[in-house]
Amino acid sequence: MKRREFLTVSAAVAAGTLAAPALIRPARAAGKELRILTWEGYADDQWVKGFEEKNGATVSVSYTGSVDEIFAKMTASEGADFDVIAIETSSYKRLTQEKLLQPLDQSKLPNAKNLMPAFQKVAAIVFDGKTYASPFAWGSIPLIYSTDTFQTPPDSWEVLWDDKYKGRIIVMDDANNAIVTTALTLGIHDPFNLTDAQFGQVKTKLLAQKANVASYYAGFDDGVSIFAQGGIDLMMSMGEPQAPMLKKQGANVGLVIPKEGAIGWIDCWAISAKARDVDLAHQWINAMLDEAVGTYISSKTGYGNTTNQSVNVEAGLTYADKLVFLQAPEDFAKRIEVWNEIKATPVQP
Repeated sequence: MKRREFLTVSAAVAAGTLAAPALIRPARAAGKELRILTWEGYADDQWVKGFEEKNGATVSVSYTGSVDEIFAKMTASEGADFDVIAIETSSYKRLTQEKLLQPLDQSKLPNAKNLMPAFQKVAAIVFDGKTYASPFAWGSIPLIYSTDTFQTPPDSWEVLWDDKYKGRIIVMDDANNAIVTTALTLGIHDPFNLTDAQFGQVKTKLLAQKANVASYYAGFDDGVSIFAQGGIDLMMSMGEPQAPMLKKQGANVGLVIPKEGAIGWIDCWAISAKARDVDLAHQWINAMLDEAVGTYISSKTGYGNTTNQSVNVEAGLTYADKLVFLQAPEDFAKRIEVWNEIKATPVQP
């Protein structure tokens, strides 16, 4: 199960269990429609219906399974088929370069005051001084460890290179996340724009780690299954939900953000460059910044929200300021090539 699949399952289980904020329910205005392109779990009935009734509109939701699908659907009509989309921060550079989005009018988003400090100035969604999206949900690529082995949580990613844990480490099979995390470990200031020399450093470092790795895994379930079978002390995790998943299988684990920081992702709402009703699109984003929606996101998916800190605290999601939020890398194809070379290189005896 991948992150999006986990979100879908969690939201499906949770559907109907948390009421949306109380909303006025006027008659709908004929022909007033908001077209949304998003991930499942981000436009659930309990707040969609309330939004429709408050604004006298109909909401049409199209769900997507991948970032590539979002780009394909947006470029096919130059954005004319949708009014609002939800996508992760590293995608905004490409979307704005291709002129598929328009800047937000902050005066139409009074609920933006609810955004926590860590999400008020996200560099990846600001271009030429204009903000193109509003943060909605977040998570990280943390380190999960066995509390049976570690009485004190490990405080550095360097533990993945410690010979003491050779064969007792699993790492996600993801080129960009592996490279960014290793760059952070090396103290590289900008892990999204590596020089050739820095690529060389990262590659050498990852080849050294390979001797310790028992397995590269793909997907939430795969990582949890391998760890829960025993013999694993450390995991470069795909995200927060893996810790409770492991605990349900009887594994004693903890989750930590190492001192070098960790990758963070933020899913944001944005408005298509060719939105038919820009005011209605802003009203949707404003509604999504209601604290009650943030409560739902954290309580029912396990991810962080951007508007209700008390819920994040209850869930232990208090480290957003320690995360390095994803941006578009300098050359994604090169990163995949380097990662494939690393995986193909035999471990030196």
